[in-house]
Amino acid sequence: MRRPVPLLIACAALISCEAPDTKMGVEVEDARITLPAVRGRPGAAYFTIRAARPVVLSGVSSPRAQRIELHESMAAGMAPLQELSLQAGDRLEFAAAGKHAMLFGVDPRLKEGEQAPLTFTFQGAPPVTVQADVLGPGGAHGEH
Repeated sequence: MRRPVPLLIACAALISCEAPDTKMGVEVEDARITLPAVRGRPGAAYFTIRAARPVVLSGVSSPRAQRIELHESMAAGMAPLQELSLQAGDRLEFAAAGKHAMLFGVDPRLKEGEQAPLTFTFQGAPPVTVQADVLGPGGAHGEH
């Protein structure tokens, strides 16, 4: 009689090696927060989202800010974004002079060099929390 045990072990090993982003559906990378130049003004957050399946980014939050809004810079100013749809395989970058998150009521104790949690809420995937590097004013251009 044959023993299927080695085959079962091999299958279990392959299943456990599945990439984390395919389980969750989305990955957030390179998250950074730029502190406001003037206390009381909004800060900004930049990051990259990679989707392994269709998802909709519906919001971002942090215990270190009273509220976070998604915006897009355009020639005529800024426009708020309610939600953003991503398809499987999409890579969406939030960067200076483009899509970004504005942080209102930033905790005044938050300092350059620290990290702060950002939680991304999605339709079609569970929330994702990452630690964002905190940069000083003007550090939004990837200078970290």
